[in-house]
Amino acid sequence: MQFHNYVGSEGDDSSPSDYDWNTDDELEVFGIPPSDPTISSQESCEDSVGESSASCSSAKHSKLIHLFVGMGFSRETVIKAIDENGRDNEEDIMEALLTLTAEKPLTVEKDEALSVLVNMGYPFEEALTAIDKCGPKAHISELADFISASQLEKGLHSPQESPNNKHDASDYTHEKPCQPSGEYYLHTSKKVKLGLGIFNEASQVISRKFPREVANKPYFYFENVALAPKGVWKTISRFLYEIEPEYVDSKYFCAATRKRGYIHNLPTHNRSPLLPIPPLTIQEAFPTTKKWWPSWDRRTKLNCLLTRVAPGPVTERIRKLLEKFGDEPPLHVQENVLVEIRKWNLVWVGKNKLAPLEPDEYEMLLGFPRDHTRGGGVTRTERYKSLGNAFQVNTVAYHLSVLKGRFPNGINVLSLFSGIGGAEVALHRLGMMLKNVVSVEIAEVNRNIIRSWWEQTNQRGNLIEVEDVQKVSSNELSQWITKFGGFDLIIGGSPCNNISGSNRVSRHGLEGEQSSLFYEYFRIVEAVMEIQRDELL
Repeated sequence: MQFHNYVGSEGDDSSPSDYDWNTDDELEVFGIPPSDPTISSQESCEDSVGESSASCSSAKHSKLIHLFVGMGFSRETVIKAIDENGRDNEEDIMEALLTLTAEKPLTVEKDEALSVLVNMGYPFEEALTAIDKCGPKAHISELADFISASQLEKGLHSPQESPNNKHDASDYTHEKPCQPSGEYYLHTSKKVKLGLGIFNEASQVISRKFPREVANKPYFYFENVALAPKGVWKTISRFLYEIEPEYVDSKYFCAATRKRGYIHNLPTHNRSPLLPIPPLTIQEAFPTTKKWWPSWDRRTKLNCLLTRVAPGPVTERIRKLLEKFGDEPPLHVQENVLVEIRKWNLVWVGKNKLAPLEPDEYEMLLGFPRDHTRGGGVTRTERYKSLGNAFQVNTVAYHLSVLKGRFPNGINVLSLFSGIGGAEVALHRLGMMLKNVVSVEIAEVNRNIIRSWWEQTNQRGNLIEVEDVQKVSSNELSQWITKFGGFDLIIGGSPCNNISGSNRVSRHGLEGEQSSLFYEYFRIVEAVMEIQRDELL
């Protein structure tokens, strides 16, 4: 299977909402914002002089249709979903579209399927084999997934094959691939360039050019949610030296989706994944669930892991509902249950019995060691909150793997917004010695977790804890740089509170109270570069 992430095209104002993610991530896909998240549809109507409420309503209806058709759903299906759910709840519309798509997948005859696959850039023989294996009525994306999976297996032995394949499947949605592995192919869009690929990438890798002042160390690495309000990533990119973001969905590194944007000046060649490769599907991660998994729950990936879990009454209500029916509940019951299942990332643990993930299961999916957040006075609720805001370790380690050969004697790290130490864990799992780490984290519970991990793993370096990123002064930075001989890596992701699609109240982007802390990240990166540049002169 080929894997792709995307870098925004130069000179445009595209945002990750332009890209064909094609997953039902409750926080980030359901939360795709309107053009201006600070202006509601109601306000827009009221501000339109001479425009009737009917015409404004019609405009909103057309905008919704355009939005979801642009995501790959058919116009007929979109109109049906809007009629059934109303125009004011995009989350319900999205759920309906996902359900309808799952029930009525796009099918094409063999000759037409061959034509489509070849036009997408797949070799004729491989397209024909996929159709023979998956059947002539298979969804186009299932066929693409099958071919990509076959190419991945070949790539494991000769990763440089097919260096220039480019595919465009932006007109198609997809559900479950016919390949048993359950992995997904992330379709490309005409609006973006291929490149900065994930492991075993067979597509063309784009060379990146940096301004001279950031072309070498200190390396920096910034992360935040991919589907941010319009213009957010363009602003972040402008401050971080006009470097285009790299958008990655962590579903390629674990059994849960986690769509994030990364801006960094790291090399992109010769990346390598952490081994062993973790389970990539739900049932690989939780094999005991297979016995109870109903055929009508077609999930192979979990949605983005949240900072909260379903309350008991949700799973109890579902159990009582399903007990009224046999093994095959009516379609409308399946639909309603699947809405709750996807929303809360529930898994099957018995007959008609669903349960939320446990904190240790969060840890496994996110690449942290077992019990990383357990004990030391940390409550169950705090564990979910800390884990839900953390890095996905395998994804970050894949990007940071290029540093291993550059710092054989250890690395000095300035870790901003450290959380529970996802960056530190990633570097440790890569086998890199943490010589000196300045960890800046506001939450005491998270600082305790990092300190405990540092002790439990017998780190030989120095851990310096700082509470408030806003109080990190140039004088302190200069002292640390003199003491350590400079920072090699500045890493972190500022709060996404005012950026995330789940925030309907204060989604003010980088002007929000929490997310404006991005500017502290930039301030510190700029200061470190200036100090270290001056010291080298």
